[in-house]
Amino acid sequence: MRWSSAIDAQVRAGRAPDGSAIADVAHSEAVRLGAGGARRRTDELQAELMGLGVLEPLVADESVTDVLVNGDGSVWVDRGAGVAPALGVEVGDAAAVRRLATRLAAMAARRLDDAQPWVDGLLPRGIRLHAVLPPLVSGGPHVSLRIPRHRGGGLDHLVDLGMATPAQAEQLREVVGQRRAHVITGGTGTGKTTLLAALLAEVPQDERLVVVEDVGEIQVDHRHVVLLQARSANTEGAGEVTMVDLVRQALRMRPDRLVVGEVRGAEVRDLLLALNTGHEGGCGTLHANRAEDVMSRLEALGALAGMNRDAVRAQVASAIDVVIHLRRVGGRRVVDSIGMLPDGAS
Repeated sequence: MRWSSAIDAQVRAGRAPDGSAIADVAHSEAVRLGAGGARRRTDELQAELMGLGVLEPLVADESVTDVLVNGDGSVWVDRGAGVAPALGVEVGDAAAVRRLATRLAAMAARRLDDAQPWVDGLLPRGIRLHAVLPPLVSGGPHVSLRIPRHRGGGLDHLVDLGMATPAQAEQLREVVGQRRAHVITGGTGTGKTTLLAALLAEVPQDERLVVVEDVGEIQVDHRHVVLLQARSANTEGAGEVTMVDLVRQALRMRPDRLVVGEVRGAEVRDLLLALNTGHEGGCGTLHANRAEDVMSRLEALGALAGMNRDAVRAQVASAIDVVIHLRRVGGRRVVDSIGMLPDGAS
């Protein structure tokens, strides 16, 4: 369904529909619907065009961490025990999924169209959006939402959730208190961002945190936080701000602790250099299925920055003190190990 030319134009330009455009649509139907019907129509349009529509009840469910919409309109959710169908919830056909993806991209102030067929963005409430269009994906557009569930409370909250034992929480407090550089590792959906936020909440309040992210999603319970977010190029190929750029800028902002939300590219070189030049207590997350895989992951990322294997190992040996590895056990996210970097690098 096409709502109006004014709303369509806003979405195509990468802007979320505003209240005035929605009110104009409802007003145009007032003769047919009556005053009460026009008010209901306004409410319906606001839910569909300014909110998450049929996905809203899933996002409101505190047990849901991921909502996935496939090109056929089917909806899937992860409640911690794996992905399962969201029974009774359907978006519609591929055209409806594309309208949803395009609108959500506009809500994140990003553009999604044939010229820019994928998008990473941040929606209200800290929800992370990823959407991709055909022909990059078969079967129609696909939408993925990652919903942050960490509500603050530091490490005590994670103990209550069963993510860490009291003994592990005490170990982690020592890591933070002793300003030991650390990296949080784990597979997809193991709670790396949740643990990072909890650790940052334990940092003394008189310290300045500078957080660098590709897409902002860390919710930090701390009074002095500076959040930097990368930016992709526009449709003309200009205006890109990379993670490497941001790490370098962050070092000029007098951080007491430098935080890289996810290390996954050439920014690893600048992070390692920072940790080796007096920026103690820095941290970040890294995708790795096993703690033993961390060194090989860092070597691969270092290669993207032009570093050879020996250079990476030499930098890592003096930069990273502790590796905290997470995994899923029976559907729960748990701290699997806390220790020095495997393979004798630290």
